[in-house]
Amino acid sequence: MLQENNQTAVRKFFLLGFQVSQNLRIFLFCVLLVVYHGTICGNLLIITLVSTSKNLHTPMYFFISQLSISDIILITDIVPNLLHILLNNGGTIGFISCMTQFFFFSSSEGCECFLLTVMSYDRYVAICNPLRYVAICNPLRYTSIMTNRLCLKLVIYFCSSIFFIAAFETFTLSMLKFCGKNIIDHFICDPVPMLEIACSGTYLVELVVSMVGPPILFIPLIIIIVSYVNIISTILRMSSNISRQKAFSTCSSHLIVVSIFYWSLFIVYLVPSKGQSSTNSKVLSLLYTVFTPFINPIIYSLRNKDIMNAMQETFVLKIHFYHLHTFKNFQKLH
Repeated sequence: MLQENNQTAVRKFFLLGFQVSQNLRIFLFCVLLVVYHGTICGNLLIITLVSTSKNLHTPMYFFISQLSISDIILITDIVPNLLHILLNNGGTIGFISCMTQFFFFSSSEGCECFLLTVMSYDRYVAICNPLRYVAICNPLRYTSIMTNRLCLKLVIYFCSSIFFIAAFETFTLSMLKFCGKNIIDHFICDPVPMLEIACSGTYLVELVVSMVGPPILFIPLIIIIVSYVNIISTILRMSSNISRQKAFSTCSSHLIVVSIFYWSLFIVYLVPSKGQSSTNSKVLSLLYTVFTPFINPIIYSLRNKDIMNAMQETFVLKIHFYHLHTFKNFQKLH
C-alpha cells in the first residue's frame, strides 16, 4: 500500500476493494467477469435491435436504447478496474483517473434517473390524455405529442444537464487536498470515503452534494409516482379486460427496472450506515453499479414481445442470407 509523506500532496489512491479470503475474491472475480460480458452483450443487442428493426422505432424503445448506452458506460467505468482490484487484493488509481471515474459514474447514474423519468412520462402519454383533468385512453394524441424530435430534445437536454452537474461535482471534489492518508475503503472513487481522508475543509463538497443529490434523486421519483398514479387510475377505468392487460404489460417492465434501481440507491444512501460493516456497504453498492445494468436488458428482452420478435426476425434473416450466400458460392464452384 502506498503511503505518502504528510507534507506531500497525494497523487495516487489505494482502493481496498473487498478484504475477504482469496477464494472468495476469485469467485467474485469470475461472477463479475460473466456479469460484465453479459451486460455488454445484452445492452449492445438491444441497441442493435432498436436501430435496425422498424417495429422498434418508437419513443419507448428509443429511450430503452439510451438507457442501454448509459448502462454500458456505467459498468465499463466500474468493473474493469474492480476486476484488477480483486486479483491483486487492492489497487492504486491516479488522482486524475479517480476523478474521471467519479465523473462517468455520477453522470451515468444521473442520466439513468432522468431516462427512467422520461420513460414513465412516455407511458403516461401513451395511456392517458395529459391535456384533460379526467384521464382517458387516447392513443391518437400519443404520436402527435411524443415525436422523434421531442424525444431527441429530451435526451439531449437532460443528459447535457446531468453532465454539467457531474462536472461541477467532480470539480469541487478535485479541489479537496489529500496530504496524508491515501487509502479509500471502497472499490470505486466514492465521495463518502474520500471525504473521510481529506485533510482540507469538506464543507463545500458536502454542501454541493446535499444541494444537488436530493433533487436529482427525488424529483424524478416524484414524477414517476405521479405518472403511474394517473396511469393506474386510467387503466382501472377501462371496461375491457384485454385493454387493461395490454396497458399493464406495456408498463410492467419499466416498473420493475425503476423499483430495482431506486430500491438499491435508497438502501445505500438513505439507510443509516452506522452499524454496517464496510463490506456490507460495498456489496450493496454492487447492486446499482454492476447488477442493475446487467438486469435491465434481461427484463426488457425476456418480458417484451416486440424485442423478442425483432430478435427472431433478425436472426432468421441473417441465417437466410448466410444460407443464400453459401448456396451461391457452391453454384460458382460447380
